Amino acid sequence: MGLRPGHCYRLQKKPAYTRLAVTVPDRNYIGASPGIKTHQFNVGNPLKDFTHLVNLVADESVQIRDNSIEATRLIITKFLSRKLGKEGFFLKIRVYPHMILRENKQAQGAHADRIQKGMSHPFGKPVGRAARVRPGQVLMSILVDKENIEIAKTAILRARPRMTTKLHAEISTDVQSIGTKPRKMTEEKVEEKAEETKEGEAAGTGEGAEAGKEGGAKTETGKENPTGKAPAGKAPAGKEAAPKKEDKKEKKK
Repeated sequence: MGLRPGHCYRLQKKPAYTRLAVTVPDRNYIGASPGIKTHQFNVGNPLKDFTHLVNLVADESVQIRDNSIEATRLIITKFLSRKLGKEGFFLKIRVYPHMILRENKQAQGAHADRIQKGMSHPFGKPVGRAARVRPGQVLMSILVDKENIEIAKTAILRARPRMTTKLHAEISTDVQSIGTKPRKMTEEKVEEKAEETKEGEAAGTGEGAEAGKEGGAKTETGKENPTGKAPAGKAPAGKEAAPKKEDKKEKKK
């Protein structure tokens, strides 16, 4: 069975269930929690000092699934990367999908066969995660410069169809309200590793050249040997010369 539409889970009908009894497994109603489909919560350049903040704000009290949040992040990131580059913005997701969605088996088709014959509202099996949102809550924030405010606003408004609620954009200069940011970017770590490998290779080539120069010492005759190899007809230092084989005629005698 494929993924059900988002409107099946948008209303906050049941009490929130976020408990995972890790230390007391006997009190846990589910075997394992579903994985989070939102892969990244920080995208862009967190080290640059931006001047303006563009927020994506919810207008209703709903549940937003993690795959919807991920789809919104992808479309905003691709649009801003194409317009501003990877270093021209910073995106942060401000909500986390704590809510565990549960679902009961349903009959497929037009017949009236019942699947369950027990309690009227059973607990159900976990099928996904969602974030419970209240009106006026900030879902995502984008840091940009003053000249790029309209581009960030356009990117946020293009992502509205991916969400199951009404949204609007707010522009502010309170950059500190976005909260904590990563100290370093992943790309910087990759560049540092590449520089270290280059330095190691350069050091290795330098040592090899010095060894080649030392090997080209003067021979016993007083002439230089540029190749660094032992002269022909003489055994290398530290090794005895191989004994000569006797002639077959002497052995017969």
